[in-house]
Amino acid sequence: MVLSGLVYGAAVGGWSGLGAALLGMMMGLATLLPLYAVGGMGAGDVKLMAGMGAWVGAATTWYAFCVSVIVGAIMAVAMAAYRKKLGHHYQNFWLIAMEWLTIKDPRQLATIAAERKHTMLLLPYGIPICIGSIIYFVYAGLI
Repeated sequence: MVLSGLVYGAAVGGWSGLGAALLGMMMGLATLLPLYAVGGMGAGDVKLMAGMGAWVGAATTWYAFCVSVIVGAIMAVAMAAYRKKLGHHYQNFWLIAMEWLTIKDPRQLATIAAERKHTMLLLPYGIPICIGSIIYFVYAGLI
C-alpha cells in the first residue's frame, strides 16, 4: 500500500507528488510508531496508517487518525463494558499512563506491555482506523 501510494503520487504529481506522498507516509508512521515501539500497537496497524498517508497526504492522514482515536476509544470502552471488565481496564489504563510518565526506556515499556498483554482485551486497531477514516472522508467530502 505504501509503495503503490508513492508510485501513484509520483506518477500523478511528479517530484512534488512524490514529496507529498512521502510526507503523508511519514505522518502515518508518526501517528502510530511510538505506540508500536512500546508494545501497544501491531506493526500492521502502523503500516496501514503509513500506506493511507502515502495515498491521501499528511493533513488528511492526521485528521483521519484523530477520528480513529475517538472511534477506537469508544470501541475499547464498549468491549470492556460488554465483557464486564470495565473496572479492570480502567485500572490498567491508569497503570499504563503512570508507567509512561515514569519509565523513559521504550524497551522496558515494551517488555512490561508484553507481560501484561495476556490479561487485556485486545482491539485489532485496523478496524477503528478504517471506520474513523471513512467517517472523516465522508465529513471532508472526499467520498
